[in-house]
Amino acid sequence: MRYTIAALVENKPGVLARVASLFRRRGFNIESLTVGVTERDDISRMTIVVSGDEKVLEQVMKQLNKLIEVIKVSDISSGSVERELCLVKVNAPPEKRGELVELTNIFRGRIVDVAKDSFIIEITGDEEKINAFVDLMRGYGIKEIARTGKVAMVRGAKK
Repeated sequence: MRYTIAALVENKPGVLARVASLFRRRGFNIESLTVGVTERDDISRMTIVVSGDEKVLEQVMKQLNKLIEVIKVSDISSGSVERELCLVKVNAPPEKRGELVELTNIFRGRIVDVAKDSFIIEITGDEEKINAFVDLMRGYGIKEIARTGKVAMVRGAKK
């Protein structure tokens, strides 16, 4: 099973390295890790996706809570809004551009750059939507992909 963990941490140099090192030492694989400043400049939010059973989740959360720079750790695997951003650079010969524009619109994406022989398309959504779009674009020839990883937030009032 995949779990999504949100960790509020002090916004200081080296915190990300300590968190990543914790996962490495324990042999846990990070499937996705996003970090950004919160509504407070001195606090960052990490959204971490890990695979494993409930025991792995429990161990990860316990180990994160032991780090001095970690303020709060939460399992937000259910009841949360999850999104990912993806930029896809795809071959766009003149005869295929109309199709690519239509497909981008169907997926509610945006073409953010047009070059002589390619488009860069921005798409946001859940992982399944991103994967479906990327699979569709493979038929046109993908030159490059950049994905943010998952960001998530619990629905409703702030906890």
